[in-house]
Amino acid sequence: MGLIILAASAGSLLAHHSVLPYDGSTKTTLTGTVLKVLWQNPHAYIELEVLASGTRTRWIVESEGPVALERLGWTSSTLTPGDVITVVGARARDGSARIRCATVITPAVRVLPCFDSAGTPTGGK
Repeated sequence: MGLIILAASAGSLLAHHSVLPYDGSTKTTLTGTVLKVLWQNPHAYIELEVLASGTRTRWIVESEGPVALERLGWTSSTLTPGDVITVVGARARDGSARIRCATVITPAVRVLPCFDSAGTPTGGK
């Protein structure tokens, strides 16, 4: 019984840290307006509205969790709703409006990493 629970837990842990949902072979760059910042564990998220070809699309930007982001130079007030930012990262393989962030260029023109070098979309986190 304990082995079955352990095996089930291991699968969910591996799925949580998988980069498989994202295509790390090409970089996607988005510029848009921050709608919301979710400063939470296990990952922080940015809701971003991107205007392209006259169409507004709401994107979900996935990043590292708050503790790791703080080590990378972020604070909970780095981004606020209304900020226009540029995100570079790996787009979801399923074509949905989701991206795993590699870097963000802030309104103050600071380039901030979203993951440490081991956790970038092409890394093995």
